[in-house]
Amino acid sequence: MKIRGAPLIGVAAAYGLALTAFQSKASKRADLLEQLEGSARLLRATRPTGANLFWAVDRILKKVHESSSSTVRFLSDLVLSEAEKMADEDAQINRRIGEHGSELIADHDILLTHCNAGSLATVEYGTALGVIRAAWEQGKKIKVMATETRPKLQGARLTAYELKREGIPFTLITDSMVGFVMSRRLVSKVIVGADRIVSDAVVNKIGTYSIAVLANEHKVPFYVAAPLSTFDLEHTAKDVTIEKRNPEEVTHFDSKRIAPNGTKALNPAFDITPMKYVSVIICEKGVLAPKELRTLVAVKH
Repeated sequence: MKIRGAPLIGVAAAYGLALTAFQSKASKRADLLEQLEGSARLLRATRPTGANLFWAVDRILKKVHESSSSTVRFLSDLVLSEAEKMADEDAQINRRIGEHGSELIADHDILLTHCNAGSLATVEYGTALGVIRAAWEQGKKIKVMATETRPKLQGARLTAYELKREGIPFTLITDSMVGFVMSRRLVSKVIVGADRIVSDAVVNKIGTYSIAVLANEHKVPFYVAAPLSTFDLEHTAKDVTIEKRNPEEVTHFDSKRIAPNGTKALNPAFDITPMKYVSVIICEKGVLAPKELRTLVAVKH
């Protein structure tokens, strides 16, 4: 959790491999490749759910393996160059996501967002929050409902900070208030990010599934914003490993115990939202209905 947000984790992993190459004492191509593969295994094991991490590691390794150079210095520079390219791409992609998604936002919309999918979760600008930012920058009069996002409070600590910094009007609510605000018609649309998008579902911060079900019940459009690096369309929901985190995140609040000693706690970091609850997915290629996702397999890096 020192680095969080699927797109940012992916780019950070690329730079992790660049550090391996930079610090390597290898004099032969084969030795450098072995070290990069070892670092890749370590990086992959850190966060099992998000797709961007695996995409970034695989992209770097593919670049190195495809190079015909046997010079360690050249290969090391190649890894760094590719990592820098991925960082630049993420910034550009986020802005395109914002541009495409802002077309769905109307004056006086009240947008509900969950967790943090802003500039603090990406190289810059944001995905779901990038759409909100783009609409605001276009002069649209919008407001935001931000969930606190238990147990780590990314919404209260991070999304609220970003919205305040941008001057976008917002109201912070607890996760359990979503049904209430929807029933009172206080939400026009939902927009969230994603950590992995498989062929039949969206994997995102725990609580997203509940919000999607409530949005469906109250006829509120449910939008997902994510780059192609988050897409894993060769797999389905049953293939996804959900990361489990320290139970103390649930039994403690700001390091203070809030449950009796010996209390068992469940702490999955993500949940799975079936695609039937998703209205559209916004990526750098545009706004897509779930049934159109298969057309993207060929264009993913």
